[in-house]
Amino acid sequence: MSFNKKLFFSSINQNGRTPQKVYDELNKEFNFDFDPCPKDPDFDGLTISWSSCNFINPPFKEQRLWIKKAYEESLKNKICVMLLPSRTDTRIFHDVILPYAYQIRFIKGRLKFQQYKNSAPFPSMIVIFKKKRKSIILKFLSVL
Repeated sequence: MSFNKKLFFSSINQNGRTPQKVYDELNKEFNFDFDPCPKDPDFDGLTISWSSCNFINPPFKEQRLWIKKAYEESLKNKICVMLLPSRTDTRIFHDVILPYAYQIRFIKGRLKFQQYKNSAPFPSMIVIFKKKRKSIILKFLSVL
């Protein structure tokens, strides 16, 4: 079965810049000290060790790699907060996010990424990986 990827990855620019209000609210809570995938990096965030509290808004086409890396870094006692499309029907969601995330926050409504005129064509979620996890915590948030 084949599908039209242009419907899902319609932008040449695969780096949706985080809405400032979303980042600011999360930063107030977590006090980030590293972004392993900034807009114009001079390093490969997938191959280096991350800091103690990380914010990750990965490129759309490489999300699987970044999700796995965030989980691996969380096992080293690091906090990894990810902004991701809410695609609960994907293998990565069921194999890594759902069983290992400390918390998943579903965002009600659609985010508007900084460089685009319109809102995203998909819902978003905040996924938090942290070493200590007893049971998953789900939260539902209005668009910030």
